[in-house]
Amino acid sequence: MPILAYHQVSSLPEIYSVDANEFDQQMQYLAEHGYTAISLGELFATKQGGGKLPSRPVVITFDDGYEDNYLTALPIMEKYGMKGTVFVIAGQVGQTEYMTWEQLKAMQQRGTEIGSHTYSHVALNEISPPEQLAELVRSKQVLETNLGQRVEFLAYPYGQYDSATIAAMQQAGYTGACTGRPGLGTTSGDVYQLNRVNIPRPKYGLGEFRLRLLRAQIYGKLASLW
Repeated sequence: MPILAYHQVSSLPEIYSVDANEFDQQMQYLAEHGYTAISLGELFATKQGGGKLPSRPVVITFDDGYEDNYLTALPIMEKYGMKGTVFVIAGQVGQTEYMTWEQLKAMQQRGTEIGSHTYSHVALNEISPPEQLAELVRSKQVLETNLGQRVEFLAYPYGQYDSATIAAMQQAGYTGACTGRPGLGTTSGDVYQLNRVNIPRPKYGLGEFRLRLLRAQIYGKLASLW
């Protein structure tokens, strides 16, 4: 299934910032084409026999924990019956442009799943294995303490990780993790290396969004043949 990777939903002229009207069109497209947004927790629950997936599931993720995820993206998703997963930089909560603990709690209450994006947004493969473990553990503990819910999933900052990261993820008690690799997400492979469909600021409107979904499906079919 597609696991979409967003960052900001705003008018900022940044590559990973999608305008609100474009994000609205994308959510409308998903709704009109029969997609049902699920959480990573729900995806993994089916692996353990906890129910069935909808016919066209999609996971909508946001990296970093920007405030516009709460102020702008969430109302649009609710408009179309969608929900998301936000990977939070635990050490940035409450800083300028980032969500506060109160906003994160409000998102949880409205159906958003909260995951980790490490504590300080460091490229994990550029630090030592003990430092990697410390980043992963600290982020998980800070998020769980402040939000009162288990944090099971992580997105690797900059999409960077190595074999030591995978071992640290297991030791820290994470259930799964998202990468920056293109393609469809699946729990049938390495659960710490889930593919995602990156959604940057589009240059060609909704057609580009549709093309990214199609390309991910092609990658998925090719991968199943290897």
